[in-house]
Amino acid sequence: MKIFPAIDLRRGRCVRLRQGRAEDETVYSDDPVRMALSWQDQGAEYLHVVDLDGAFAGRPVHTDLFRRMADALRIPFEVGGGLRTDDDLRAVLDAGAARAILGSRAVSDPEGVARLAAAFGPDRVVVGVDARDGFVQVAGWTETTRVRATELAAGLAARGVRTFIYTDTATDGMLRGPNLAAMAAMADAVAPAGGSLVASGGVHAPEDVAALAALGRLNLEGVIVGKALYEKAAPLGAFLAAGTAAAVGRPAADAAGGRAAR
Repeated sequence: MKIFPAIDLRRGRCVRLRQGRAEDETVYSDDPVRMALSWQDQGAEYLHVVDLDGAFAGRPVHTDLFRRMADALRIPFEVGGGLRTDDDLRAVLDAGAARAILGSRAVSDPEGVARLAAAFGPDRVVVGVDARDGFVQVAGWTETTRVRATELAAGLAARGVRTFIYTDTATDGMLRGPNLAAMAAMADAVAPAGGSLVASGGVHAPEDVAALAALGRLNLEGVIVGKALYEKAAPLGAFLAAGTAAAVGRPAADAAGGRAAR
């Protein structure tokens, strides 16, 4: 199971927002490229990058920064936030992102998203489904629709989208554990069409990775970890060990060398 350290960008800095609220921001670094390199040096194999300014503005804002990351890193990264047009998607892929995450557009234009997945390949176009109480949120989580997350994902999977990132916005940044029932429902929604799921929101300890793996959904590709890393709830190595343990079916403590993975 992959572990994706998260880098959220706002005004050129690495930040975290509590439940996505722009007014509840904590700054962790003024140098996101250095932060990305630090996660790489600690063993990360893939990074999850969010252009928060882009999400609020409705267009990508940090493409220059993505280019700098691509030049500096050996590992791939994915980018989401404000990708509302075909040109927006091309811009982040051209800047060096391995895959682009479409969120709001998946609600407003599912056929267009399916077309892009076919054109660029399903490995390069990912759909981010952000939801609260099971209903999809858009525009940087500022608007809640009446579209059910499971129904949106199932429809897009049937149209050829293969990877979904599901964020439970009520748990994001709260460090209280993921919404396991919602993750299981989403994994089940996309599985019949061959879709895979990346879980996001609330992960605060390596045990949460084990709990997600224990759901038994073979299409759970990985877990995004953000605030838990920045607040030093556990080191990245412990989360990576839990991900490895999940892949081979061993307890996280065994993968961490016989010690608790916290």
